Amino acid sequence: MNESTVEERNILAYESPKKLLKMFAWPAIISMLANSLYNIIDQIFIGQAVGYLGNAATTIAFPIVTVVLALGTLFGVGGSAFAAIKLGEGRKDVAEKVLNTVTTIAFIIGIIMMIAGLIYLEPILRIFGATEQTMQYSKEFGGVMIAIIPITMLIIGLANLARADGSPRLAMRSLVGGVLINLFLAPFFIFQFHWGVWGAALATACAQIFSLTVLIWYFLRNSKMRLSLHQLLQPDLNICRKVMAIGFSSCILQSGATILQIAMNNSLLYYGNLSAVGGDMAISAMGIVMKVNMIVISTCVGIGMGAQPIIGFNRGANAPDRVKATYLLAARIASAITISGWLCCQFIPKEILLIFGSNGDGFMDFAVSCMRLFLGGVFTAGFQIISTSYFQATGQPLKASLLSMLRQLILLLPLLFLLPLWFGIYGILYAGMVSDLVSASIVAVFIVKEMKKLNNEIANKIIATK
Repeated sequence: MNESTVEERNILAYESPKKLLKMFAWPAIISMLANSLYNIIDQIFIGQAVGYLGNAATTIAFPIVTVVLALGTLFGVGGSAFAAIKLGEGRKDVAEKVLNTVTTIAFIIGIIMMIAGLIYLEPILRIFGATEQTMQYSKEFGGVMIAIIPITMLIIGLANLARADGSPRLAMRSLVGGVLINLFLAPFFIFQFHWGVWGAALATACAQIFSLTVLIWYFLRNSKMRLSLHQLLQPDLNICRKVMAIGFSSCILQSGATILQIAMNNSLLYYGNLSAVGGDMAISAMGIVMKVNMIVISTCVGIGMGAQPIIGFNRGANAPDRVKATYLLAARIASAITISGWLCCQFIPKEILLIFGSNGDGFMDFAVSCMRLFLGGVFTAGFQIISTSYFQATGQPLKASLLSMLRQLILLLPLLFLLPLWFGIYGILYAGMVSDLVSASIVAVFIVKEMKKLNNEIANKIIATK
């Protein structure tokens, strides 16, 4: 049986979209939640042991994580989508070159970022919103996060490519195993060794080393696409450009999150100090709210990641009916999740916030307002995330990039500066809700046109088969 025949029997070509999405999305969801839980676990234990200044420090250092995620997803998501398309076309040799190219480039960029970050650590943290009260904590946490950037970059890239290789559960196990290690080591380092914020960061580093070891072992021993020393030393720059074009929208999404976090930290610091809340307390409260939001958003991103190889393969195999069915199913599930998350934020915010420790009535009152107002439009996020994933998976990077920039850079960022001029610190909270609602309306226009295009392709294919 030749390679073409084998690829025609790929499960992505004939199994029902519902079953495929269940197979691919659950591991991706758990993997994304695992990434979120790294930060949430740290936030919970630091809040209990150090207090709101410790939580503020992790929020200040968090842009370091989002910068790495931005570049990691540029190659990881782009490489996964490109490899899935090539596997759908029956070109396994090209897919294997994608794996090796992504691995080499991600590692080199990670090393460069680590060196630069450690040299300029304190100036970077000041830009991110560190004050004299939070600087030492921020350096302890941020320094470790920068030191493990090459490891984090490789984890993001290889985990995404493992899904394209047909092993989403392996990617899931590698990340979940890391979370469990972090869950065990973080309280041990913080409370037993009294290492505080630095101990939480060190636990994360140990966990990520485990995850990377599992992924490398898989691609050396058990995968369809294999890591090869020869190809690792000779990355294909043409493939790299194509991967970056497809992954650019994900990179923009994460880059927007970085710019947004920096702008928000500084706005919260400035307007918080002008109010009774206080700047450091405002940053801490918003940081907790954003970590809670990460659970909802990460779930939807996981669904999108699970849908991508299904959509990409069937686009390459010219099966528009399966592409449409997969998109609609993923969008419905993601919307149900974001609506559920929105309801929790509106009706039980205090109960959620108490998990991260009690820091006084003033802190809690503002944090509740953050959760209810800033996340007031989060019920639309699921539909938007799946739509962006769809355009990525079908090789439409320009549309995916535009939609990725829409909510965070085009709408939310300007609103963060404009609305506080009239509403003070609460203008920052209104900005989140307004940007969610407006961006959802615009995304709907794009996706309606795309569904009409798919319907025409489906009709033409039916006519051609008669």
